[in-house]
Amino acid sequence: MTKPPRSKTGVEITDELAERLADEAEVGYCLADAKRVGRRSLSGEVGTSPRVNFRMTGQLQARAQARADQEGKTVSEIAREALESLR
Repeated sequence: MTKPPRSKTGVEITDELAERLADEAEVGYCLADAKRVGRRSLSGEVGTSPRVNFRMTGQLQARAQARADQEGKTVSEIAREALESLR
């Protein structure tokens, strides 16, 4: 017997719940009342922060991760700090 599906929060998705959610969706949602998903802007303002992706060597990534672990930060925080120091 397979386990019943669950939501991200762990709520079991029963046939009754699925039907209720479907009925709700058919009526429509007021997106103005919807919970915003994602992270806040780094600037503290409304909107999103620009995203930058780049490649690096495995050795550099390992050094960045080691520094982040040592300082209790993320690799993104370490990279932002390094770029900020370019001022």
